[in-house]
Amino acid sequence: MLKNFNGRPSLATVLKASTVAGIAAAVLATGVPLEITRSYAEAVKVQAPAVPSFANVVDAVSPAVVSVRVENRVNPVSDNNNDGFSFDFNGRGFDDLPDDHPLKRFFKQFGQDPNDQQGHQRRFGQNGPNGGQNGPGGKGRLRPVAQGSGFFISEDGYIVTNNHVVSDGQAFVAVMKDGTELDAKLIGKDPRTDLAVLKVDGKGKKFTYVNWADDNNVRVGDWVVAVGNPFGLGGTVTAGIVSARGRDIGSGPYDDYLQVDAAVNRGNSGGPTFNLSGEVVGINTAIFSPSGGSVGIAFAIPASTAKDVVADLMKDGQVSRGWLGVQIQPVTKDIAESIGLSEPSGALVVAPQAGSPGDKAGMKAGDVVTALNGETIKDARDLSRRIGAMQPGSKVELSVWRAGKAQPLTVELGTLPVDQKDASADDNSQPQQPEAPASEKALADLGLTVGPSDDGKGLAITAIDPDSDAADKGIKEGEKITSVNNQEVSSPDEVVKVLNQAKKDGRTRALFQIQSSEGSRFVALPINGQG
Repeated sequence: MLKNFNGRPSLATVLKASTVAGIAAAVLATGVPLEITRSYAEAVKVQAPAVPSFANVVDAVSPAVVSVRVENRVNPVSDNNNDGFSFDFNGRGFDDLPDDHPLKRFFKQFGQDPNDQQGHQRRFGQNGPNGGQNGPGGKGRLRPVAQGSGFFISEDGYIVTNNHVVSDGQAFVAVMKDGTELDAKLIGKDPRTDLAVLKVDGKGKKFTYVNWADDNNVRVGDWVVAVGNPFGLGGTVTAGIVSARGRDIGSGPYDDYLQVDAAVNRGNSGGPTFNLSGEVVGINTAIFSPSGGSVGIAFAIPASTAKDVVADLMKDGQVSRGWLGVQIQPVTKDIAESIGLSEPSGALVVAPQAGSPGDKAGMKAGDVVTALNGETIKDARDLSRRIGAMQPGSKVELSVWRAGKAQPLTVELGTLPVDQKDASADDNSQPQQPEAPASEKALADLGLTVGPSDDGKGLAITAIDPDSDAADKGIKEGEKITSVNNQEVSSPDEVVKVLNQAKKDGRTRALFQIQSSEGSRFVALPINGQG
């Protein structure tokens, strides 16, 4: 294990050195003998600590980091593809061309003999002969289509990388630090966390590998070192600090990224980020950049997430996750106020999927899951991560906020289907359109004009006041109100009745369930002006 080393000189040391240097300058100005100034300089030299270096870390871990080359079969492009030019080189017509003919010189210049009898095709896209991704490729031949990074986690050749690096590949090559190329086999991949595992056969060779760090010891401000293959340049090292933890970048329900400011660019995907003990704290997976290059904002999958997923992939080639089978959304401050919760936390159940574990356990739309096995649920993302980390078949105890009080529920988790969204039931129903605009004005104060729906369930929204709270909350014409404060409604009178009761109960907001073509969601609207 590498020895950790401290960071920059302390402020006190810098100030002391600066003071000594200032005194030395003053001595020079007053003509004091040179020997005295040398003694001050020597004192400064003794007190100043050594400048930290990452060389020891890099020397130890770099043999474990590899470049991952992804190959796929590139088929010929049809001549009728109108986004570029495609030529068929099968000898027809070109055999009779003289050697100094412009066309023959042109094709030879770009690496293809028009008299080649193998029937190869070359795609010249809009970026010129060498500018497109569809370069020279004979039918059925493997060609490099992507490059990324990865690292060994075992001496027998298991390599971790990103799913998005290998997802389009049919063959994989791991290029080691010394240039050795080894064919790799895809063991498994997990799109939900963007992780994948490859395996190379070292024929008895033991590979240098690295270990996972303990997330509990990773702090914002800690030094980190990223090693990878940016822009296909080969092993490259950059350094920075952990900028933030728990970042949600909207890539999925398991977003819990480390943000680092070490330079991470295209080709770094799948590469490791190390702490100063040479342990992997994260796997580089995404950057935020308006230019496509590093601007100091990169995101890494934390070790705590990666090591469990990687272990499952190494064992079974896939990840088995617990499944509730309910669609959930965050609890906002307005929603919390509308249902009587003291703070905006937990996960709001929008709809349970019929026959799912949550449905069988009695979960209902409008429930708020506030705790799991006695531990507080922060938000919807927190619930998704915790449920997904549990084994199918596990029994969990949920605390659910319903009708103004907490209720316990026991749920036996199912197995998340491969084609299923992590925490939601797909709902492809289309918004119901009324045959004619309704004249009811009972909801005008909320900015809503409603009418009966075609199926008699809920209220179709026929118009929205653009200056209303409803419009600000994203409610749109064509959507449907299915319930208010978890009570089903089918007429404006029923809505007003629920709102009046909410006001009597001291509520200032009401919880509307809105149905659209994209599914169902809850929106809290103010009811102060409603009679």
